[in-house]
Amino acid sequence: MSEREVVVDGFRWSISDLGAGPPVVMCHGFPGLGFSYRHQSRALADSGFRALAPDMPGYGRTDTPVTIDDYANDRVADQLVGLLDTLGEDRAVFVGHDFGAPVAWTLALRHPERVSGLVLLAVPYAPDRFPARPSELYAAVARKHFLHIHYFQEPGVADRELDADPRRFLHRLFHALSGDYHYLDIWQHPSEGNGYLDVLPHAPPLPWSWLSQAEFDHYVRVFSATGFTGGLDWYRAYDANWERSVDLDGAPIEVPTLFIAGARDPVLAMSGSAALDRMREAVPDLRGVHILEGAGHFVQQERPTEVNTLLLDFVTDLDVTGSAGH
Repeated sequence: MSEREVVVDGFRWSISDLGAGPPVVMCHGFPGLGFSYRHQSRALADSGFRALAPDMPGYGRTDTPVTIDDYANDRVADQLVGLLDTLGEDRAVFVGHDFGAPVAWTLALRHPERVSGLVLLAVPYAPDRFPARPSELYAAVARKHFLHIHYFQEPGVADRELDADPRRFLHRLFHALSGDYHYLDIWQHPSEGNGYLDVLPHAPPLPWSWLSQAEFDHYVRVFSATGFTGGLDWYRAYDANWERSVDLDGAPIEVPTLFIAGARDPVLAMSGSAALDRMREAVPDLRGVHILEGAGHFVQQERPTEVNTLLLDFVTDLDVTGSAGH
């Protein structure tokens, strides 16, 4: 993968920039990197597209934002528009996985003229705001069982635990969120007295069918150098996102959109089947909902061949040079 640094308004991005042609920008989540799209980057570049996979703010060699508000979806979306400008691109297909999904759909809502297509991985578009501040809702759930989203809210607590042993944490979490484990079993544990490593399952030795030892070691090297605070701060921006998205409540996404997820992804289990129906209502140009059997949360890494086929079919069918079309 061809990595480079790009400075936009004093903010340094580290991006994988591969191939030439219509751009596809791929946004990762926690605990990911631009490297999480290594399979898609090569497939896109080989098919005549420019594959752009940044380390998102707070990750890898990309700069770490100063305040929690800087991790809010609209702020990051604005930064990605600036990145497009600096790279000389008018419009792009945006792909988002995990936290990258709401950033990508925020771009489609606030800057539709810059988005020729939208691909959501793992997280279905949720047009409706929570009825109360997210941190309060998470705290209520955490009184019943361990909830990582709540545990991550307090600055410094999870950071210290995860930074102390990145290899063990990543090994367990990658397994727990994959199709080889039922992640919601973690909910059998109480919040009181438990950190994340106390509730995550032990993981089988590497390599796995979808992750080699060398690939895993790359993640370990990066997070050992950076720590996890940047990634955790995305969780701490939930309230900021809630406050800053009042005007988007119920808003439809008008750009062509594709959704792909693993059938064993805990995000789908937590969202419920109604979430997919709500997405269908709110995305009039939804061109596919693909649930891949046996796959978990890291669908683009666990099922690269299927995801690449779906992604390439989608982007090839778009009018990526003018207005989005059918």
